[in-house]
Amino acid sequence: MSTISIIGSGNMATAIGARAAKRGHTVELLGRNAAKTQAVADQIGRAATVGTPGATPQGDIVFVAVRYDDVVSVVAGYGDSLAGKILVDITNPFNADASGLVTTTGSSAAHEITAAAPESAHIVKALNTIFGHVLAKGTPQDAFIAGDSAEAKATLAEFLESLELRTLDVGGLQAAPILESAGLLLMGLARNGAGFDLALGAPVVS
Repeated sequence: MSTISIIGSGNMATAIGARAAKRGHTVELLGRNAAKTQAVADQIGRAATVGTPGATPQGDIVFVAVRYDDVVSVVAGYGDSLAGKILVDITNPFNADASGLVTTTGSSAAHEITAAAPESAHIVKALNTIFGHVLAKGTPQDAFIAGDSAEAKATLAEFLESLELRTLDVGGLQAAPILESAGLLLMGLARNGAGFDLALGAPVVS
């Protein structure tokens, strides 16, 4: 089993951490609000530890589970401590009412993180098409990923598959805007009759 690090202490951080801990992984939580971060660690259980914000994360895989508005400044704040790490961007850059994306055409939150992170970090877009409460259920889901490093994607895929998430590689980081648009599609479906207990998937048709 492995150690992962999660920057953040919200619903997605809790869902990822709990799902990982249940399957034997160690989870390091890194959050600016010490009390909230400790509360999440207590909820996850003994497999969770609380690290020092800004320090070098213990895990080789680091989930950046903060709001899109904060993600670039958070990554920049960690600076060289993220060198060589696999940074998993789970954000959706929605506008205020989640009816559109605020990123420019051809760009994405993942591209913005890439510009802010050390050059040796490997950015992978993932998990933005699964609501936190759905992920927390622990049921099998499809997890789409995009990134330029085949090795980083393979490492992340192995971890996600240990959580019963079927990993589907959609290509390089140029596909990240497509995944963020898929996140917008998911929100539209949820709001217009499908409900919020759903996730996007790619069933195999024989």
